[in-house]
Amino acid sequence: MQGQHAKPTEYEVKATYLYNFGKFVEWPPKDTHAESDSFPICVLGQDPFGSALNSILADATIDGKSVVAKRILTPQDASNCRVLFISSSEETRLKQILVVLRGTSALTVSDLPQFTQRGGMVQFFLEGNRVRFDVNLTTAEQAGLTLSSELLKVANNVRRGPRLAD
Repeated sequence: MQGQHAKPTEYEVKATYLYNFGKFVEWPPKDTHAESDSFPICVLGQDPFGSALNSILADATIDGKSVVAKRILTPQDASNCRVLFISSSEETRLKQILVVLRGTSALTVSDLPQFTQRGGMVQFFLEGNRVRFDVNLTTAEQAGLTLSSELLKVANNVRRGPRLAD
């Protein structure tokens, strides 16, 4: 049947969001990625996206840089990531991961429960069969990120705090 598109999977929708987040976040000028010719979107831990992330990012660019999907195994590997999806496989290590990421300017995203309350920046959740997200503006600002008002308008909930302890 022509003209019928399969409904995108949950992770195809999330992969599209990861790409779009990159277009609505401003990184600090001191950012070390500025010299790079690519825009890495990374997945830490077990990859729930399969080929969806690669196919969505295939010919994508942000600010004239080609967007690349990277799978990483440790938070230390996230130093070049612009957007970092933290997989549910990393739940038991989340606190340590966020400590390692402190001082980087990666936008942290996950679908772990209470991710934004635990120090993450963007948390996916399902509402009915729709993918929605919450934002913790305080942790994003601590990383030097500026989130566009367009992005904040489509967020389900924008929270402030708690600040990450030093």
